[in-house]
Amino acid sequence: MQVRLPEFSENDNEVMLTMWHVPESSRVTEGEDLLEIATDKATFDISAPCSGVLVKIIKKEGEKAAAGDLVAEIQEDDWNGRIK
Repeated sequence: MQVRLPEFSENDNEVMLTMWHVPESSRVTEGEDLLEIATDKATFDISAPCSGVLVKIIKKEGEKAAAGDLVAEIQEDDWNGRIK
């Protein structure tokens, strides 16, 4: 599954990726904090949209990104907890 940044306020066209909470190749659980981002006014955490393995981090810490940008890929688990 592709992990994309959500929409932010109209004033925040770009955000800074400040910290990955989970390293590449690690197992994640749906809803777990994956990534911290910062706007001009606040800091937010982006949660895993599914359970599986974080197979690829596309945007690195310190890079800027916009809403809708692809930042990572997760290889999803099937309903038995196995990797698809």
